[in-house]
Amino acid sequence: MKRKPTKKMALRSHIAFIGLSLFMLALVGNLFYIQIISGEKYRLKAERLQLSDTVLSAHRGAIYDANMKVIAQSASAYLVYINPSKIETDGQKALVVDGLSSILEVDRETVLKKAEKKTSGYEKILGKIDQTKKDALSTYISEHSDDKLSNIIGIDPDTKRYYPLGSFASSIVGFTGSEDVGRSGLELYYNSDLTGTSGRIITAKNAMQGAMPNDYETTHDATDGYSLVLTIDEPIQHYLEQQLVQAIDECEAKYAYGIVMDVETGAVLGMASMPDYNLNAPYTISSAKVLEDIKKLGTDEEKEQAEGDALFAQWRNRVVSDSYEPGSVFKLFVAAAGLEEGIITTESTYNCTGQIKVANYYQHCFHNTAHGVQTLHEALPYSCNTFFITLGQKLGREKFFKYFEAFGFTSKTGIDLPAEAAPKEGVTYYGVDKLGIAELSSESFGQTFQITPIQMISAISSLGNGGKLMTPYVVSKVLDADGNIIRETKPNVKRQVVSEQTANTIASLMEEVVISGTAKNAYVAGYHICGKTGTSEKLTAVGENIASFAGFAPADDPKIAILIAIDEPHGATTTGGSAAAPVAGRIFENVLAYLNITPQYSDSELESATMTAPNLVGQSTTAAAGNASKFTVRVVGSGDKVISQVPASGQSMPKGGIIVVYTEENAARETGTVPNLTGLSLTEANRAAVNAGFNIKISGTTQASEVITSYRQSVPEGTNAELGTTITVYFRSDQDVSD
Repeated sequence: MKRKPTKKMALRSHIAFIGLSLFMLALVGNLFYIQIISGEKYRLKAERLQLSDTVLSAHRGAIYDANMKVIAQSASAYLVYINPSKIETDGQKALVVDGLSSILEVDRETVLKKAEKKTSGYEKILGKIDQTKKDALSTYISEHSDDKLSNIIGIDPDTKRYYPLGSFASSIVGFTGSEDVGRSGLELYYNSDLTGTSGRIITAKNAMQGAMPNDYETTHDATDGYSLVLTIDEPIQHYLEQQLVQAIDECEAKYAYGIVMDVETGAVLGMASMPDYNLNAPYTISSAKVLEDIKKLGTDEEKEQAEGDALFAQWRNRVVSDSYEPGSVFKLFVAAAGLEEGIITTESTYNCTGQIKVANYYQHCFHNTAHGVQTLHEALPYSCNTFFITLGQKLGREKFFKYFEAFGFTSKTGIDLPAEAAPKEGVTYYGVDKLGIAELSSESFGQTFQITPIQMISAISSLGNGGKLMTPYVVSKVLDADGNIIRETKPNVKRQVVSEQTANTIASLMEEVVISGTAKNAYVAGYHICGKTGTSEKLTAVGENIASFAGFAPADDPKIAILIAIDEPHGATTTGGSAAAPVAGRIFENVLAYLNITPQYSDSELESATMTAPNLVGQSTTAAAGNASKFTVRVVGSGDKVISQVPASGQSMPKGGIIVVYTEENAARETGTVPNLTGLSLTEANRAAVNAGFNIKISGTTQASEVITSYRQSVPEGTNAELGTTITVYFRSDQDVSD
């Protein structure tokens, strides 16, 4: 007989059923959460445990100069990682930590912490290692094959950025960070073009985290980045950098920066900001003086701050990022505005008394010099302040500002470099409504406003190309990995600022400034240079100046424009005419010759021009003496035929210089001690050189031979050199070069 369930039993059954139902519901809910809500999360987690995903670094695009010489390049390198889950013994761990920290020069504690992550299948130790370290590590792994280090330590392909020319064009090129991302310069500005697309190697792993056979491996190749072809020409860039380094030394200056630009296109052929730094070691302070100053600081905090400031200072491209007061160079644009508006002609006269009253105070010419009655032909070479103050006042603030804006001084140039300083009304310049009589007068001779060097060189170039303001640029082409052109920069005319006639008139006046005015130290025999100097007071450093020169050449068909700025010069050369103009002259001389622009000598220049040594080899000593009658021939040896000569045929040497000819194959070379050739007149320097058995090549101004003085020689005094050697001696004038 069946027993009927009691109420108590029924209650228990219900409770059990409900509990079981809740348990089943919880299981279903948990499965729903795992499979549906968190399914993607656990799927990815499972894949990470089952798959090894290795990144294949793409090669960053190269950077070339205008002649396709490599400036920046990515080379094959290696990345080292470990699989901590494969470390089975303390002995293995010790070998991994000791080997990696020693060979790769990585902090030991860092490697140890990564080796102890037992749950990890991949821990990066170091990327961008070179072949030498890779080979050393491979040998170490082989030497410990019994300890199965090959299962723990992995080496994958990687890339490394390097700069074959070191500090060359460092302020333009810039550098990359640890993740191969551009940090400054073109590396930053063109980062998206230079950066390629990384590839991947995906490999299945077994339950022990070991690699499966190649059948389970998938490879996605990396795509290299685009390359850049610059407008920068390596020889021109080197000329510029070398001369700026010398300028800092000669003028005891803080900084020196400069630009060489193609007048017709706006292409930058050279750009430098000195001191510079080594692109392969950007976090190393390059200046020994700065390092010495940092050592003298008291606290570690002060030193750390100073080191950071020094690094940012050496990375800074002052040509595009710094503003300065242009000084008297700006008078060119005031003159252009006056001519264009018909307010003056080149023959309009003005009587300079050395000062002029503006509002309630007086503005002066340099040293209160009274220039007397003068036209524009005298006012620009003399750099007369009061002439241009008067001209600015005649223009009035509306017309003055019209040309200030038209020449590009109220906007960025648009050059393809990062961190170009942005002009700001009320900060770097006065807007037209704020140009009172005092502001207008000061701005008319280049004070109380600031511009960037790249703005100035662009405006100067417009005076050399018929009045067209161009957009400056440094990248001419962007290439893909196969060398195909992806993009090409075309010269861009922003606007016609002044007429071709006005521009040509200003150019002819600029040539007069170099022939007889404050820029005479930029003179180069055979090349007709147009230029203007400036000396401006720094607002940020009381008592300090910026000495500058801006100009172009040749005068009849301008090809290149040059701007030189010497920041805080000291000693005897502190003005644009004495500090910056000689630097520009040396660069003009080298660059114009490099560009194969034929010099055109005047009759007076031909009289003092450097000659070339004739070829005397193979001639009898008698014939050689007759064929070199314009020179002094010195015979060494007892033979009767010339075997060799110094200087060699075709080398530069002065008229009346010495040629040493050797008549015996093994005759000992005659040498002498180079004398001091500085601080002398042209005649004195030539006499001293010839008396010592050497020749000189004259560089610099020879327009006022009675007042020019030599200030540098290419071969140092006291050097033991072969007789007949040609020594370049640099001359400049210290008279009437202040502005």
